Amino acid sequence: MRAQQALVFGTRALKEAGIDGAGTDARYLLAHALGLSPDRLILVLQDEMPDGAGERFDAAIAARATHRPVAQITGRRLFWGREFRVTQDTLDPRPETEILIEAALSAPFTRVLDLGTGTGCIALTLLAERPEARGLATDLSEAALAVARDNAARLGLSDRIEFRRSDWFAAVGETFDLIVSNPPYIAEDEMAGLAPDVRDWEPHAALTPGGDGLDAYRAIAAGAAAHLAPGGRIGLEIGPTQADAVCQMLRQGGFPAPEVLRDFDGRDRCIFATLP
Repeated sequence: MRAQQALVFGTRALKEAGIDGAGTDARYLLAHALGLSPDRLILVLQDEMPDGAGERFDAAIAARATHRPVAQITGRRLFWGREFRVTQDTLDPRPETEILIEAALSAPFTRVLDLGTGTGCIALTLLAERPEARGLATDLSEAALAVARDNAARLGLSDRIEFRRSDWFAAVGETFDLIVSNPPYIAEDEMAGLAPDVRDWEPHAALTPGGDGLDAYRAIAAGAAAHLAPGGRIGLEIGPTQADAVCQMLRQGGFPAPEVLRDFDGRDRCIFATLP
């Protein structure tokens, strides 16, 4: 079978399974099965499938048909131009989070704390972009920390970052000039309405803290000022309806003028604030 035929069959199978973006996903999975970057797939579409590639592609399509995320199947996701390892123990890095990165890079920093690091994509991207900086990244999940450590090693950043198991600030005694976090923020009653790709495959503890979805922000806003140097900044990713509540928490925590940043679709996405 030629690669082009495999792509047609794979796309059809994903469409029948109700997968949005079936064609795009099938192309990524075919490139993965062939050991190619997706942008090189067009060069081999008329070639015969190599030994083993058809079986790998069939297995990948079958996994995607269950709504398993593409990044978990391929084991990687591109974020801010770098490849990060992804597993079922971590959130899949999303393009919207790059808004947090862009804002964080808009001012200098030499010590950064990433709370709830997951894959480590936020902390590691910031350190890769700022060679003079060092960081601490925390998570409550040992499995997630193992993935983040591996990503640090792959990117050659292990000597500039420490990973630590911590429930927000519980195991953090140092001060920083930048704190960043993409914490769990989905309300408990919203979980059932999530796409199955997210609800059934990504770690629930990284998606929701339960209740109204704001508990992580309460903990972070209450402890941030004690862990920032004067003039230090905090940047948080938020859900699109949470800006007012989180801004109020930050004001109560000692940050007088939080700024809300919007995503590509015009929705509230991040909040940055500076400690006086």
